[in-house]
Amino acid sequence: MAAKVSSSLSKSTPFSLTPSQTPLSFSPKPHPKPFSSSSSPPKTTSLSYTHKPLFTASAKTPISDFFAEDKKNPDSSFDEYFFDDDEKPREECGVVGIYGDSEASRLCYLALHALQHRGQEGAGIVAVKNDVLQSVTGVGLVSEVFSHSKLDQLPGDLAIGHVRYSTAGSSMLKNVQPFVAGYRFGSVGVAHNGNLVNYSSLRAKLEDNGSIFNTSSDTEVVLHLIAISKHRPFILRIVDACEQLEGAYSMVFVTNDKLVAVRDPHGFRPLVMGRRSNGAVVFASETCALDLIEATYEREVYPGEVVVVDKDGVQSLCLMSHPEPKQCIFEHIYFALPNSVVFGRSVYESRRAFGEILATEAPVDCDVVIAVPDSGVVAALGYAAKAGVAFQQGLIRSHYVGRTFIEPSQKIRDFGVKLKLSPVRAVLEGKRVVVVDDSIVRGTTSSKIVRLLKEAGAKEVHMRIASPPIIGSCYYGVDTPSSEELISNRMSVEEIREFIGSDSLAFLPFDSLTNMLQKEAPKFCYACFSGKYPVEPREIKVKRVGDFVDDGLNGSLGSIDGGWVQANVNPKDDEIKQDSVVKV
Repeated sequence: MAAKVSSSLSKSTPFSLTPSQTPLSFSPKPHPKPFSSSSSPPKTTSLSYTHKPLFTASAKTPISDFFAEDKKNPDSSFDEYFFDDDEKPREECGVVGIYGDSEASRLCYLALHALQHRGQEGAGIVAVKNDVLQSVTGVGLVSEVFSHSKLDQLPGDLAIGHVRYSTAGSSMLKNVQPFVAGYRFGSVGVAHNGNLVNYSSLRAKLEDNGSIFNTSSDTEVVLHLIAISKHRPFILRIVDACEQLEGAYSMVFVTNDKLVAVRDPHGFRPLVMGRRSNGAVVFASETCALDLIEATYEREVYPGEVVVVDKDGVQSLCLMSHPEPKQCIFEHIYFALPNSVVFGRSVYESRRAFGEILATEAPVDCDVVIAVPDSGVVAALGYAAKAGVAFQQGLIRSHYVGRTFIEPSQKIRDFGVKLKLSPVRAVLEGKRVVVVDDSIVRGTTSSKIVRLLKEAGAKEVHMRIASPPIIGSCYYGVDTPSSEELISNRMSVEEIREFIGSDSLAFLPFDSLTNMLQKEAPKFCYACFSGKYPVEPREIKVKRVGDFVDDGLNGSLGSIDGGWVQANVNPKDDEIKQDSVVKV
C-alpha cells in the first residue's frame, strides 16, 4: 500500500496529495565511496573528533516524561506588531531527522528546541507510522506550536523537523516546513535549510509545464523536481532533482520507510550526523541538537553527499562532483550556538580566538571589557583574557521580551534596545569600557548601545567587532539587508565610528581571520566580507524583512509587502576592507 499523507495543523492545512499507486520497492546496495579516503571514512567508521555529548547515552526516564499532560497549546499566531531590535543577519532555518526510535517525534521536538536560535517564527514535524506521513506545523516558537496532545498525533520511529525564520506576513503558515506531498510512487516530506539562487527560473520552467505551486518557498521546487523525475528509485529522483539546484541546501527527506539527508556540493550550510545508544540515526543542523537528545556525534554530511537510512542501514551516495567547500563563516561568528561544533571546529574556540585577535591587533587602554549579549560574550571573554582586563556584565539582556510590546504614548528614546538590554551603572560609571559585539550591519543598533552606555556613566566607549566589515548581502540562506543598506558598504571605518558615536572602533582584520583558520581558510565562504560569490546570484530575492523597522520600533506586518530586490548580478571587485582599526 502506498504511503498516505495526513496532516494536522495548528492553524490551517497545507497542500497534500494522496498517491494512487504502489511505491516502487528500492533497497540500495552499498555504493563505491564517493570521497577520497582522506575526506570520507567508510560508513562503519567515525571521524576522529574530540566533541563530547553533554550526557551519557543512557536514560532511565522515557522522553515522554518530559512533557506535561493536557496543557493547552497557546495561540501561536503573529500579533499586530513585529519586534526586531537586533538588526543582525538571520539564519533562516534549522532541520532535524531521526530514524529508528519509537519516540522519534518527541526527540525531534527536543532537537528543535536546541535549534530554536536558527528560526523563531515557525516550526513543524512530520512523523511516519504504518506508511502514513503525519504532519503538525504552526507559527511561533517550538513550545507554542507543540503540546503533549499534538505530539501524540505523531507516532512512529521515523520523523523530520524544521524551525523557520519567516520572510512574509500573511503567507507565513503555508510556508512553514516540513512540506509533505504525494506523487505517483509514494509520499515525501522535506525540510530545507538554505536558499536556491536559481529558484525563479526553475519555478518558471515548472509552471510552464503545468506545475501548480501552493507556497512561495524555494523548497517546493524540490518536491516538483522529484515528482517529474524520470528515475524510478526515490534516491535517484533526489539526485536528479539536486543536480538542477544552484545555491545552498542542507535537506532532510522522509518517505514511508526512508530518511535521507542531502548537502549541496559547496557545503554552505551545516548538517551533521549522530547516533543514539539504541542505534537510532540522527541528522541535525548543529551538534547542540545531538547533545540534548543524547546522540553521539559521528560526522558531518559531506558537501555533495546523499545519506540514505533505512532497514538496510546507512548508505552514502555522491550527489555530483563537487568543488572546494565554501562553508558559511558566519556560522562561527554569529549563527551557531557556542556549544556546537560546526564544520569540524568548536564555535566557542573560534569566537574566543576572534576576541584574542582583536585584543592583540586593536588594543586600547580600558578599565573593563563587556559584551553585547548573547552573541558577543565569548569573543569578549577572549579579548579580556588576552588584554589582562576584567570581563564584567555591563549589559544585561532580558530574555522575556516577546515579539510584541506596547510603548507609552510619550516616546522613549531607543525603546526597543532598552527593552532587551539594560546597562549596569555600577560596572560602567566613570570607566573606560571596551564593548565587544559580533558584527555591525546597519549600525543603528550599535549607535543606540553606545549612547546607552554613555548615559549610564561610561567615560569612554571603545567598540570592538568580532568580524570583518560586512559589505555584501548573502544569497545562501541568510536574511541580510541589501548591499546598499550595509553601513560598511557605504562608509569607512572612521565614518562608522562617528556615526555610532564610539571613542574608537575596530573590526576583526580579514587577514587575521584567515590566518587563524590556517589550512581550512579556503573552505569558507566570505562573500559577505568581499562581495565575491562562489555561486553567482542571478535572480531576485526577498530581502527586506525588518527593513521597515528602526531597530526596535514597531510596524505593521502588512507593510513588508514581499520586499523583492534585485540581486547583485555583477558584483564589483571590491577589496576587502583592511582599514579595520580607527582610534581617536
